[in-house]
Amino acid sequence: VNNPQLQITTSALPNGQVGAAYNVTLQASGGTAPLMWSISSGQLPAGLALSTAGVLSGTPTASGTVKLTIGVSDASGSSASATLSITIAAATAAVAPFGHVFIVMEENTNYADVIGSASAPYLNALASQYGLATQYYASSHPSIPNYFALTTGQTLTNDDSQTPLTFPVSVDNVVRELLAAGKTWKAYAESIPSAGYIGGDATGPDGGTFYTRHVPLPFMKDVQDSATQKLNVVPFTQLAADLAADALPDYSFITPNGCDDAHDCSLSVADNWLKNKIDPLIKSAAFQKDGLLLIVFDESGNDNTNGGGRVAAVIVSPFCKPGYKSTTLYQHPSVLRLMLEGLGVMTVPAPASAAPKMWEFFTFTPPS
Repeated sequence: VNNPQLQITTSALPNGQVGAAYNVTLQASGGTAPLMWSISSGQLPAGLALSTAGVLSGTPTASGTVKLTIGVSDASGSSASATLSITIAAATAAVAPFGHVFIVMEENTNYADVIGSASAPYLNALASQYGLATQYYASSHPSIPNYFALTTGQTLTNDDSQTPLTFPVSVDNVVRELLAAGKTWKAYAESIPSAGYIGGDATGPDGGTFYTRHVPLPFMKDVQDSATQKLNVVPFTQLAADLAADALPDYSFITPNGCDDAHDCSLSVADNWLKNKIDPLIKSAAFQKDGLLLIVFDESGNDNTNGGGRVAAVIVSPFCKPGYKSTTLYQHPSVLRLMLEGLGVMTVPAPASAAPKMWEFFTFTPPS
């Protein structure tokens, strides 16, 4: 019987990359089937395994180059070995489709009272031109748990009387992850008494009402414990100045005052504010280059469905599918995930890290 000598014919292993699936079938010639494969010496890169059938597969979890000896034996007891190297490259940086992300918060209005309403022609025009989440639900009632869901992924408390000083937040949050990724941020708050303010409700220098529960980032200890980070909590007027100076941060949380967000005044007042104050941002060259804006209502007016009721969420970006309407059920943690991952920040505070992704609104291939 012609039975050539058993030998391994695979002479080199392809390189891999951390986080990318790897799959190679080793090859041999001669010998008597079946063949059995094993590692004779050395150790495979973390995350990879070799089956007895000669399939080297898995997802590498660490970078580096290893040298190992692979053995094969056949049914007659013959064996062969070969010393091979495998190099695993570090993971490439996450693709960031957006250079600047913004969220503007509105207050206490049912979806049906916003979408299609004659009181909000500007917002409805944005929804028709860009993207609308038709099945978007707030996380809870009243305001404060929703603002925390948008910034920590958790509701944390339902006590609207809390302030940054009475309820400092130490859990993982958007500021912590932005800073860890080398990203910049600001909270633009209309009628805030002063930059870096971490106190309670107040009447601002412009005469408007400042609700501290509507400005969640000063609650974060990552902000409170840093004199530098506190200065990123600024009056809303700074937004126009930063836009003009080409100095916008990567992440912006924008809060109108108690009248302009529809909390104390009519929806038409809030809609006019958006048209006068936010439309210049949307039309700017900086936004049209790489921007994402979400205009979101914190909670419904009188609906408890899915926690906080159905609300309007409008997605604006030059990368939006024109007039796209989603029927996927989303809640506030999905917005947190979208804003961070859209900037290339891949560590998202739990449980927002498991929230449904919102890439369906955009024309580009979603980041992996």
